[in-house]
This record gives sequence, structure tokens and C-alpha cells, in this order.
Amino acid sequence: MPIHIETPRLILRELDYIDENDLFEMDSDPLVHRYINQDPVTSMDRITAVIKMLQQQYKENGIGRWAVVDKNTNECLGWCGLKYFTDTMNGLTDFYEHGYRFKQKHWGKGYATESSTAIINYGFDHFGMDTIYATTDLRNLNSQNVLRKLQFEHKEIFEYEKGRELNWFELSKEKWHQST
Repeated sequence: MPIHIETPRLILRELDYIDENDLFEMDSDPLVHRYINQDPVTSMDRITAVIKMLQQQYKENGIGRWAVVDKNTNECLGWCGLKYFTDTMNGLTDFYEHGYRFKQKHWGKGYATESSTAIINYGFDHFGMDTIYATTDLRNLNSQNVLRKLQFEHKEIFEYEKGRELNWFELSKEKWHQST
């Protein structure tokens, strides 16, 4: 069943090929990729492949990264969601990781917090998760602030890839419901 969640300003739904141009605008921006250790995309083929991969994740896991759409303009502002990790990261396997990415022109407008709140509620209340994890680059202070605003606890710094360290955050269902 396709996901459709509304917040005061946003619609959260599965990403689809209608979002290609907006995703290309976002992911071709070098500043958007500054802290994620990926090169900006240079072709629409790469965006198409990412959408296809995400749609497969929806089928396999019932969850993934979702389009964040402005209710008034119908513009896809970026994405936000929960990714199911089957690989090991920081000693943990089979867990849900929260993430978001937005077009630069929409930074600082509260979209990450608003969409994340809806997604976290969905993960805990409708998907039965007990803990949600998140990571950030050590230099990405804005993302760390969003996670703290959402009540994520910074647990440690860990080596993600050889020579690359990330912050590790956790949010329990119990803590989330105590704060909301």
C-alpha cells in the first residue's frame, strides 16, 4: 500500500519518476553533497536508477526514502525517510536509519524537522520500530541540530569507511513518546 502522509505544509509519498527533475536539481548541487561523501550526479540516468532502487526497497521492506512535496506548489523539495539496513554499520545489522536531503534553496525552512517528525511517528506507531538510528558527518552541524531537535541522542563517533568518521545517533520509541 503506497504511503501518503500529510503535515501542515507537506505531503510525504513514495518517490516516483515524476520527481526526476526535482531530484536532479537537488543531487547535481555540489553543496548538497558536501557532507555525504558522494559526487553530485551528472546525468538523469543516475536519478532514474536511484528511483528504481528506492521503489524496489518499498516493495521489499515496505519503507524507504519518501518524496517531500510542498502542498501549495506540488514541488518535490527533497526526500526524507527510513532506510532498512541489512549490511553492518557501527556493529549493527538489520536496523532502520533515518535520513533526509533537500534542495539547497529549501534549507533552513523547517522542512527536515517537519517531515522527520511525521516519518518518525510513522516508524514507531505504524511500523512497530523500537529504535531509529541516524548518522551525520562530523562537520554537518545543521543536520546534527535537526536530529537533536527531534530528540535523537548522540551516542558516539564511529569509523564508517576507512578514514571517515561519522556521528551515531539513536532515538528510542519510549523517548520519542515522552517528548511528544
